[in-house]
Amino acid sequence: MTDAKTPGSLAIDRERLHRDGYVVLRRAIPADWLDTLRDAFDANVTPTEQWAVPRGADWRHSLLDLDPTVRAVCRLPMLLATAGALIGERFFHAQVEGREPLPGGGHQGLHRDLSDERPGDTVNALAFFDDYGPDNGATRLVPGTHRPAPDAPPFDLADESRAIQLTGSAGDILVFDADLLHAASVNRSGARRRSILIGYFAEPRYAAHLRTASLRNVRMDTSERFEP
Repeated sequence: MTDAKTPGSLAIDRERLHRDGYVVLRRAIPADWLDTLRDAFDANVTPTEQWAVPRGADWRHSLLDLDPTVRAVCRLPMLLATAGALIGERFFHAQVEGREPLPGGGHQGLHRDLSDERPGDTVNALAFFDDYGPDNGATRLVPGTHRPAPDAPPFDLADESRAIQLTGSAGDILVFDADLLHAASVNRSGARRRSILIGYFAEPRYAAHLRTASLRNVRMDTSERFEP
């Protein structure tokens, strides 16, 4: 598994990051933020019918893009540096929402979230507020599938022989190229697995982002820019 194990370090193995398409920033969130983040998640849980586009019924969704501690997580220097290394040009923080698989729910098939205007213009991050693993619906992914060779046959999304399932601790952040094959898993144990899904877009995507922001329940200011 590709990891960055030194909290606060800005050292990035760029070659490995671009080869694998993801990295796990271990314990990147300060430990003393976690209780505040969990409380914010629980306080802002919003029923699926109150979202502009209804959310999956087997998930708990939290509308917390205006919460200051959540916003601080999205601007952690190591997280921004990693997103910038993947995007490779000026970018902005486009959205963030809370997600948690309900007991017995959360399964997804392998999929890509897809870049928009060019490969690599969209980066996602999952910041975990609880410990996660196979029992409570941790993320599966297939390293290196974000840039298939031109002559490679289409990937069989039902073939999970190359998929790995992540395991880690509250405070970890998974950062990945949106074209990387990934999926959530079933929360078999019913244990809490709160997280926030964060999106970073290359600057040329801004006009398109504004056209769809209301459909994604984006309320926060997205005008700030970051350099890679």
